[in-house]
Amino acid sequence: MDTLAFLTDKQLLQFLRCSRTEMSCMVQPHTFLNQLRDHHLIPENMYKKLILIRSKELREKGVYRVLDWVEAERPDSIKVFWNCVFRDHLLQQYPTLRLLRNRLLDGSFTFYEKLPEKTGRKKRKQKKRSASAEEEQPSTSTQSTPSQKRKVQRLKYCSPFRKGEKADIWTWPIYKSQLPVTCGDKEGMLNRDKLAKGEKCIVAQGRWFTPSGFEEFGGKKSRKNWKCSIRCRDTTLEKLIQEGHLTSPDFKRRKSAQTKRALFPSNQSAGSITGSEEDDGEEEEEAEQEREEGERGEQANTAEGESSSGVSHGVVKKCVFKVTCGAINGMLHKDRFASGSCGKSIRTEQCWMTPIKFVTEGSALEDPSWKKDIQYDGKPLSVLIESKLLHIHSLLCKCKLCSSMVKDRHDQDNDDDCFICRSQGSLICCDKCPRSFHQRCHLPNVDDAMLGDNRTWMCTFCVLGASQLWRYPKQMTYQEALTCRISDHLLECQYLLLCLYKADEDNIFVTDPCINVRNYTSVIKTPMWLGRVVEKLQQNLYKTVHHFVSDVMFIFTNCATFNRDNAEFREMGKRLKDLFEREFKSTFSIQLQHPAASNSQ
Repeated sequence: MDTLAFLTDKQLLQFLRCSRTEMSCMVQPHTFLNQLRDHHLIPENMYKKLILIRSKELREKGVYRVLDWVEAERPDSIKVFWNCVFRDHLLQQYPTLRLLRNRLLDGSFTFYEKLPEKTGRKKRKQKKRSASAEEEQPSTSTQSTPSQKRKVQRLKYCSPFRKGEKADIWTWPIYKSQLPVTCGDKEGMLNRDKLAKGEKCIVAQGRWFTPSGFEEFGGKKSRKNWKCSIRCRDTTLEKLIQEGHLTSPDFKRRKSAQTKRALFPSNQSAGSITGSEEDDGEEEEEAEQEREEGERGEQANTAEGESSSGVSHGVVKKCVFKVTCGAINGMLHKDRFASGSCGKSIRTEQCWMTPIKFVTEGSALEDPSWKKDIQYDGKPLSVLIESKLLHIHSLLCKCKLCSSMVKDRHDQDNDDDCFICRSQGSLICCDKCPRSFHQRCHLPNVDDAMLGDNRTWMCTFCVLGASQLWRYPKQMTYQEALTCRISDHLLECQYLLLCLYKADEDNIFVTDPCINVRNYTSVIKTPMWLGRVVEKLQQNLYKTVHHFVSDVMFIFTNCATFNRDNAEFREMGKRLKDLFEREFKSTFSIQLQHPAASNSQ
């Protein structure tokens, strides 16, 4: 990737104009000149004259003339010039070039909106001649009349603003691309384009920061609201964004009052897991809206055929109805339902839909009615509305489900709960499917640097589905799959573990059984659990797929051995084992029907 791609030719020319003197002082510039000659960036006659010069002073003047010629005669090749100058062998030989490259890339060089124009030589000569002519002309004063001393007028500096007028520097042309900002006692320059793209956009002391990172750098981490912590001339970035002077991306994160659980081990602290927080005022407003919706939709907790997802570990109980319309089916979530056109309340495998959208997808009728055509337990959806199990919001309702704002509609495109642990919290949303995850529940774990408004993020489920055909153009045998290197099939192993975590709703096989199960070590000599498998996979302790499969199968073998007299837990282990074998064969495109248990030991 071209490291100078983010700079324009005009900026690179300005950088050359301001760096010519430094570059002309380089010791023994022969290699530098040879590089320019190889890329036809120096005239041959100029090169031959300059290479023969022995005087240091004359050589510096010659190099300066070369750079002046490049700026004047080769402006269209300015990117070629800097790319050939910043080659590794030149950077190692000339410290000056290293300093210039760092100054260009870390943002410490200031690009001025307009530099003074270059004055021609002829003008300067004419000025000299006119000045000398004035000196030669006789003065009106004679020797008997001594000339009076002129009073020198000193320059006066004044502010371009009147007294009390606010200096809105973010509207100045000079700050069109960059803006000076402060946070605490730290100062930096904010790149407007990088902020709009959701990238690291603030440079301070030679380092690039995200807005939240600069907030922490400035000692304001506890506020957890960079839009109010970072200021430009005592004006918060939040106000500049609201007034349209800055563009800030809408990061794909969702907040909730629920505390999340990170299932997978991580070397990072709990603070890094939580992620960035929103304003306290926004959280209070959301909580108030939830209370209003709860009062408005106060309904029976259970109904015939109604299912509740999540029964333990702090997971919020949700009323869900299995609905169908024609050939498609989905799950209608009561807490998301608002009306036929508001509230994406029906979850299919591909996306969230409003009832009207769901009917449009599934019904072949010319004029479908969502209340009649959506079926629940063989009955139209209107039955649930009449029995007050579903409540239609008022046309004047101002809740987020009924909002017409694009952001509120976009927030309904993904699940409100983590797809793996089924609890709420700070979630990241897949751009290709409706799934949401905690950053540490997903495999591989997701860092903050990977998140941004203009960056498409796909979960492991979608990545594997999109790459399945070209990853396995031909089927393989079970033994061939086991002998594959684990480094070539990390994606498949991560997918299989996510499937097991998702299926293990009560987290029976997640943690070390030696801690919670009495007399476990007296029966089982080689304990194994899902958390340990994930840990070994992340630490690259598996060499082949066979080693990975063996540890997973140990979990199920130990379960069957320890629970010989407990049919309930033995059946849980068998169910997960069958799931693993089925998904393993599908994921690796296994040709033969081989029982995984017998071959993995």
